[in-house]
Amino acid sequence: MEGKSEKSDRRTPLILAGIFLGLGLSGFFDGIVLHQILQWHHMLSSVRPPTTISNIDINTVWDGLFHAFDWIMTVIGVILLWRAGQRDDVPWSFNLYFGSIFIGAGLFNFVEGVIDHHILGIHHVKPGPHQLAWDLGFLASGVLLVVLGLVIIKRTES
Repeated sequence: MEGKSEKSDRRTPLILAGIFLGLGLSGFFDGIVLHQILQWHHMLSSVRPPTTISNIDINTVWDGLFHAFDWIMTVIGVILLWRAGQRDDVPWSFNLYFGSIFIGAGLFNFVEGVIDHHILGIHHVKPGPHQLAWDLGFLASGVLLVVLGLVIIKRTES
């Protein structure tokens, strides 16, 4: 009979892969949708407003560095998923994997929101009259995604 910690240890490789993929994919969503398609903000838009060619160039570079980070997180997630797939002891579960992706996405939203929107103030989700509400909504979406991921994973244990 296997103990609870042994079962958890076997699940860890799949959970870590999902978390890293969630971090990367959520970052890509943020950068593609909020930075590029909607053009609500760029990485440094609060400290270097994109009102001059020079500032647009600087923001473009920093958006690129942001996407490079997202790409690295995604590649790490793919490598971890590949390594988990090589192990016979890792339980493959839709709920475990996608719950972990939601946790990673939520962690991205929450941590990026706290650091970039509130501590550093380098950009806001949607600058303007209601920017605090948008920033708090972004944090709330992070918490909601983590909770959703945990609930989905918990369903795996039932």
